[in-house]
Amino acid sequence: MATNTRAMDCTPDDVFRVLANGWLYPTWVVGASRMRDVDAAWPGRGAELHHSFGVWPFLLDDTTQMKEWDPPHRAVLRARGWPVGEATVTIRARRQGSGCVVRIDEDPVKGPATLIPRFLTTPMLRWRNVETLNRLAFLAEAGA
Repeated sequence: MATNTRAMDCTPDDVFRVLANGWLYPTWVVGASRMRDVDAAWPGRGAELHHSFGVWPFLLDDTTQMKEWDPPHRAVLRARGWPVGEATVTIRARRQGSGCVVRIDEDPVKGPATLIPRFLTTPMLRWRNVETLNRLAFLAEAGA
């Protein structure tokens, strides 16, 4: 499992406002390139985001499903990115001083990515999620 944390100059509520807006997903998730649809029940348990990942003209359509939604503390998503596979992504936020600390855990759970040794996948996921948390911070701190 790859784990990253980042201090942010905003509240956990600000972070979860960004997460609750499914249309913002490709602005903070590295690799997601566009939204196709957001279930009306988002961010409720079982609701899905319909997105594409990759770079045009090599785009693949897939979905991300909300497994747990406990704002402003915890969200658990099942991110799909076939043919690579699926991952469980857990995002937690907790107050720290006048801001907060956000932690993201990503664990490949299904598909070819699970066949790659962790010592190879973990650094790649951590590298990508540094930028994911940077983008999430820009949106949350700006009040998006």
